[in-house]
Amino acid sequence: MPTVRTSLIRGVGRLTLADPRHRNALSRQLSDDLAAGVGTLLADGARVLVLDAEPPVFCAGGSLDGLIDRTAPLATFYAGFTALADAPVPTIAAVAGPAIGAGVNLPLACDVVLAGESARFDPRFLDVGIHPGGGHLWRLSRRIGEQGAAALVLCGDVLTGPEAVTHGLAWRCVPDAALSTLADTFAERVAGRSPELVRLTKATLRASRAVDDPADAAAIELAAQEWSVTQPHFHETATRLRDQLRARS
Repeated sequence: MPTVRTSLIRGVGRLTLADPRHRNALSRQLSDDLAAGVGTLLADGARVLVLDAEPPVFCAGGSLDGLIDRTAPLATFYAGFTALADAPVPTIAAVAGPAIGAGVNLPLACDVVLAGESARFDPRFLDVGIHPGGGHLWRLSRRIGEQGAAALVLCGDVLTGPEAVTHGLAWRCVPDAALSTLADTFAERVAGRSPELVRLTKATLRASRAVDDPADAAAIELAAQEWSVTQPHFHETATRLRDQLRARS
């Protein structure tokens, strides 16, 4: 049985971790199912992806059976969050319940993290005797700084949903019952915009990470902005807004 459910409604692709019996642990199958789900939704025209999970655990981390077995290379367990990280459309994680170990990699791979009040971000790699993998340290330190990454990974600290917002790991925290609605609101706003413009803006965000000079960043943005003003979508939208403003004056 697939361990990840997918749906596509009006451009919003949803990926739900659906192996609660194993606490949605990152088995080889779940990782492969997640990667396949991302690929299918993108091929079917998804403009945004939302990742959530069947409760009560968002993701219990790497499957211990798979890690102990050692017949599959460790890199094969990365397919799911690599697919999320590489997606050209915006990605939103809606985290309720614990995200443990490699399970933290899943929201870290997404552009925006929304947390329920029950969320807990607990890397816990060292408690299991394994080094973090899949770019965990790099992504975590970019979100919460080197000291924050050290506190969580080396010292075993844990962030709740509200604390994750305070430290920059999540954008908003809401009661669990409101989490799905908030994720839908964000996703529907994305899906209602020009898909080409959204993809290009996300690509510009990524490209900007590699530069330190604000002039270089401005040049990257200018090239994209010049493209955008030549598109029919810009002329239609700008003309409509201009006419609305004139009608009010």
